Amino acid sequence: MILENFFKTLKYNHHDGSRHSHPHLHPENGGSGITTKKSGIREINVVRKVLDINDKMADQNRSIFAAKGIFVLNVMSSPGSGKTTTLEKTLTQIASEIKSAVIVGDICTTNDADRLAVTGVPVVQVNTDEFGGDCHLAAHVIEKAVGGLDLDDIDLLIVENVGNLVCPAEFDIGEDARAVVLSVTEGEDKPVKYPLMFRECEVALLNKVDLLPYLDYDKQKAIDYIHQVHPGMPVFEMSAKTEEGFEPWIDWLKAKVKDKAAGKEHRA
Repeated sequence: MILENFFKTLKYNHHDGSRHSHPHLHPENGGSGITTKKSGIREINVVRKVLDINDKMADQNRSIFAAKGIFVLNVMSSPGSGKTTTLEKTLTQIASEIKSAVIVGDICTTNDADRLAVTGVPVVQVNTDEFGGDCHLAAHVIEKAVGGLDLDDIDLLIVENVGNLVCPAEFDIGEDARAVVLSVTEGEDKPVKYPLMFRECEVALLNKVDLLPYLDYDKQKAIDYIHQVHPGMPVFEMSAKTEEGFEPWIDWLKAKVKDKAAGKEHRA
């Protein structure tokens, strides 16, 4: 059965009693959740508790996705990297072969979800703007969002996370893989400025390469910085606007979806 296209908006209030807000987490600085003030008083923060709760929900999500044979990709980037355009072109190219759905995270508006819905795939919008908004999607939000999807008719679930190079990397949502989109307009040093994001991702998309002739940008330096943080990580150079360099990325994604489906068949 072909899944009927729909577009649903989920309002996410991170201050209600059933959900868990978080302090900004910095596991690279020790991640212990313990700080010592000048007075000598030690403070134990809620960081570990928040992460533990999130990880448990992420494991539950992962079990559900595994049982259904759904490959889940968490796509992250800073705002303006071309993430949504990349996903528009990606979904259009794979539509005839892979049954897909998208969860879109934003603080406000449904602009990105509106664009992705045009591709014909089911789209669930998550807005985090209540009480100022959260800078990431957490596992319990994904659990709520997939409630509006027919998981028996999906092979690929893409989560377009909130535009941010810090917080989304700190939260497991039950995904199989993470991708980071870095545009050539952002500067070569982003991977070393925000190393956790690049360390936690399985693949990097270097976007807007069509603009290189007009920029003072050292592409190789950016790639070297990525590999300094995450040695051996695939880096696909592409232009979401012109679709230059899309083939290796699409081949990578198709292979991942195929492998996940094969794993389900093997378990059956």
